[in-house]
Amino acid sequence: MNRIFYAIVFVVLSLSGCASNNLTSNTMSSNALSNTWTNEPVQRPQDIEITIPINVKINDDLWDRIRQGFDIPDPDLEIIDRHVRQLQANPVDVNRVLQRSSSYLFYIIEEVEDRNMPSELALLPFVESAFNPKAISPVKAAGMWQFMPATGKSFNLNQNIFHDERGDIVKSTRAALDYLQKLYDMFGSWQLALAAYNWGEGSVSRSIAKNQAVNLNTDYFSLKMPNETKNYVPKLLAYKRIIDQPEKYGFKLPKVDNHPYFVSIPVDQDIDVDKVIELSEISREQFLALNPSYNKPVILKGFNQDILLPYGKAELFQQNLSKNTSPLASWTVVKVNKTDKVESFAADLGVDADQIRELNNIPKGMKIRIGSTLLIPKQPFHQGDVSNELAKNPVINLEREFVAVPVVMKCHGKKCIPVPSNVANYASKGSGSSQSSKNTQVADKSSVKSAQALKGKEAKSKASTSVKATTTPKTTNSTPKPLIKNPHRLKVLP
Repeated sequence: MNRIFYAIVFVVLSLSGCASNNLTSNTMSSNALSNTWTNEPVQRPQDIEITIPINVKINDDLWDRIRQGFDIPDPDLEIIDRHVRQLQANPVDVNRVLQRSSSYLFYIIEEVEDRNMPSELALLPFVESAFNPKAISPVKAAGMWQFMPATGKSFNLNQNIFHDERGDIVKSTRAALDYLQKLYDMFGSWQLALAAYNWGEGSVSRSIAKNQAVNLNTDYFSLKMPNETKNYVPKLLAYKRIIDQPEKYGFKLPKVDNHPYFVSIPVDQDIDVDKVIELSEISREQFLALNPSYNKPVILKGFNQDILLPYGKAELFQQNLSKNTSPLASWTVVKVNKTDKVESFAADLGVDADQIRELNNIPKGMKIRIGSTLLIPKQPFHQGDVSNELAKNPVINLEREFVAVPVVMKCHGKKCIPVPSNVANYASKGSGSSQSSKNTQVADKSSVKSAQALKGKEAKSKASTSVKATTTPKTTNSTPKPLIKNPHRLKVLP
């Protein structure tokens, strides 16, 4: 009997081991785990024969595995029934999301079980993002787990102009489960932890305190919450019921093997996204579904991040890589050593200025400031990989190009004020702006409003006169001296 027990334990450990996110597929060579890619052929390890007792049933359906871990209370309430009916009324959409989830659920349930969490938490992306790792909400929450920028940073999800780890399948899942565990430790209830994940721990704490002050219950369904949070857990429990008893609610779940869908490969050299797609022989859609955090055409070694590839394609990638003789990366990153126009910068490199703007999200009419980091086509004199410093800490600072503009001189008595002829497009002297990778300021709104008010006031004055000019008028005995010596230095607004 003890031998049977140890045999079962060995099988379970073997199965869970092959699912590790550190590329432990038994079809991958040790080279894939090393710190550098090599040209060594991939060797398949010897198969190990294991005798399984006839009365032991190995679960090959991931849905059954998820059902066995359900542990969050599911009360018989109308609000949950209503969400079940809503899902039943939209079977096409539900089936599409169920199919999409099959790429990620094995990895997520592995992480959930490793932490002894209820398996309902693996279903949370159904509610958050419909299992779309590229989802971005109107309030800038991103990824499958919908992290806000600040919350993502607090859980070590790096975000810069080259990549956003809130979309990373592995890192965002770990961060989300870390956050949920923290919330559970605070509130002692998974339902309240989920409410705090959606609404914030401070909001949930205040709602609990209000109920306590008047001797009311403080469970999830007794708290006063916004509608979104009030429906948050019921939506999750509605999905739970459908997965628990799909036939009862008119659904047929897609087949999802209890097996890794993807494996991860460490990036030890800069490599183009197109090159990864070529060598792994997958579609661009497949690559982006597993690697949505990469938002540029190159993956830099300095990101300290892995490539996720469908199970079976990772070995093919390794084999094709060992035969590859062409450059892996056709893009690089440089630091700008002087403030300059995009056209001048591009001309010095012999590349297209519009391509530089598109790659780096630079609007027309903006100059690149000294110290900025730009993604550019790799030139013959660019040797080696991009440094870790440039990859991890990129920044783009911009300023407006100097443009002389036509003005209208508004005079009242001895005072003349130059006003741009099209006041909606210009700001007053000194209202320049700069753009960073996170926050772009494109106008001094107060200057525009002030100029518009002044224009309206002067238009109403019967004594005012208008003198159109494209240059500063010369001072004569008959013309008052303008208050601003050089009206051409007004700066353009888009």
